[in-house]
Amino acid sequence: MIDLKLLQKDFENVSAALMRKKVSPDLIDELRTRNEALKKAKVAFEEVQAAQNEMSRLFGQYKKEGKDIAELKAKVDANKLRIGELQEAQREAEAALDSLAMGIPNMPDADVPDGEDENDNVEIAKILEPRHFAFTPKEHWELGEANGWIDFERGVKIAHSRFAVMNDMGARLERALINFMLDFNRERGFTEMSVPELVNSRALEGTGQLPKFEEDLYKTEEEDLYLVPTAEVPLTNLYQDEIIPEEALPIKMTGHTACFRKEAGSAGRDTRGIIRQHQFRKVELVSITKADDSDRVFDEMVACASDLLKALELPHRLVTLCTGDLGFGAAKTIDLEVWLPGQNTYREISSVSNTRDFQARRAKIRYKEGKKNVLAHTLNGSSLAVGRTMVAIMENFQNEDGSIEIPQVLHKYL
Repeated sequence: MIDLKLLQKDFENVSAALMRKKVSPDLIDELRTRNEALKKAKVAFEEVQAAQNEMSRLFGQYKKEGKDIAELKAKVDANKLRIGELQEAQREAEAALDSLAMGIPNMPDADVPDGEDENDNVEIAKILEPRHFAFTPKEHWELGEANGWIDFERGVKIAHSRFAVMNDMGARLERALINFMLDFNRERGFTEMSVPELVNSRALEGTGQLPKFEEDLYKTEEEDLYLVPTAEVPLTNLYQDEIIPEEALPIKMTGHTACFRKEAGSAGRDTRGIIRQHQFRKVELVSITKADDSDRVFDEMVACASDLLKALELPHRLVTLCTGDLGFGAAKTIDLEVWLPGQNTYREISSVSNTRDFQARRAKIRYKEGKKNVLAHTLNGSSLAVGRTMVAIMENFQNEDGSIEIPQVLHKYL
């Protein structure tokens, strides 16, 4: 959640930053209205509280001097009722502002480039040269079916569209990739974790999926439990409502989960293949740091994901997301896009984001700095999306006869 104290102190600069993130003018106006209402409620409450303190002082003085206190007592009693009313009005104004703020995205870092959408993202670097093919490379869905790795029809039969079944070498490659990614991340200093794939609404509020993105989540009918959209949710919320010792930071974790998304806003996009599925597997990186360390850890996480792709011999590029393409909770994001020769383009395979203290404020994740409790910074990144990594391997390592080579680093896992 955005810093409401900063909002009240410097509304113009906060609102300008939010408008860079494409927050609508109407929402900014509503934010202004509720912010002003809270300010007025606070002033009104403080005024009657000050009057009560002064009357209490006079009350004691009158008693000491033997003066008649009847009239003053009546005023004190009446003012007490007014204090209660104004205190409740302040609580209601705070709740109204908090409720609205839960749907307000994070402010972008100052160095995030302005832009409307993904077309305005800025390329940082290309890593590894794409392979030159002496033939026209096929797309992954054709290769997957031809090699018997992916069964789309049976996935639809037992579920519905955008579900697939991995067969034989497809299933083995999926498992090999998960093991390789977890081992790679662990060697880079990330502690391996195994977490639930069902989480409660409090956890999803903490990382920002609720309340704004509820339509994209799968929810159980009779319990407050949702299927995870990403391991970022359970990993980050392991430290929900906790005060972490300063010496324990940074906390760096990696974990694998299945991920479940309705993809409510992606109708008609990537309907073929396994680029955009309702269920997919992903290995995640999550870090919890002090504010001073978060930029350094962010760079480490980007390097970890990029080096993993290099180990798999997959050409890719690093892209800084512009303000119009930045995710809800992110202050800054670097996407890693892998080269797909079948599609003749780069496609996202990882996003590494620094949310600053946005998630920590929602989830109440703090650390002890001297005698003060300070909001931590949280970071997350894919390392990597397993299905998309399989797609990249199929397309980049295909032969003219349709067979597929396996990257050398995976041999020991098969």
